[in-house]
Amino acid sequence: MQLTEQQVRSLYGQDVQDKSGAKIGKVRQVWATAGHPAWVSVQTGGGSEPMAPLVNGQVQKGTLTVAYDRATVQSAPSVKPGSDRPLTAEQTAQLYAHYRMQPQQTPQARDELIRSEERLRVGTESEPAGKAVLHKNVVTENVHTIVPVEHDEVYVEREPITAADAGSVPGEIGEAQQEMPLRAEHPVVAKDQVPVERVRLAKNEVVEDQPIDEQVRHEEIEASIPETSRRRR
Repeated sequence: MQLTEQQVRSLYGQDVQDKSGAKIGKVRQVWATAGHPAWVSVQTGGGSEPMAPLVNGQVQKGTLTVAYDRATVQSAPSVKPGSDRPLTAEQTAQLYAHYRMQPQQTPQARDELIRSEERLRVGTESEPAGKAVLHKNVVTENVHTIVPVEHDEVYVEREPITAADAGSVPGEIGEAQQEMPLRAEHPVVAKDQVPVERVRLAKNEVVEDQPIDEQVRHEEIEASIPETSRRRR
């Protein structure tokens, strides 16, 4: 739909309805593609304004009728309310894809070639890299140590009786015995369970440079100009 400048100005605030006549909202902004009005944002009362195409639309009695149903328009790529920035190439491509439209060809001012090239878009994505497990096992080991123990050793002491002590010491002859209790220690082993260490898993995020080798294509343009027509410098 080719519109005059006056018709474009009159679009602002007009009601927008779908191809069956169901009301969608009101025109908030008008955007151009290839220098011609091609899209309108529709104020529906929501948080964003979906975009609708003017192609194959009709303006009658203050109402813009688009060539699509309301659900298609309401689910179209949208802009923030009050936005007046020109549409980016990515936004335009998304709109053409949503409405299954063929992009309009931009008229060329003169014969020319467009040179394109591929550029890498490198990013990262997270993926599982295994699982760390902290497991406690019981291990039996031999312990060798030395414990000092005591025991009694018996020996015989002999002390001669002097003449001065002879009168006070009984001198009967007969059998007799003397007993002495003896004591000996032996090792005793007991086991105590004692907490000795806290062990936990911890992790650090490490950033490292990883080289990426990829091939990209680009176009080269060479001119073949006859010598007689070549520009002289």
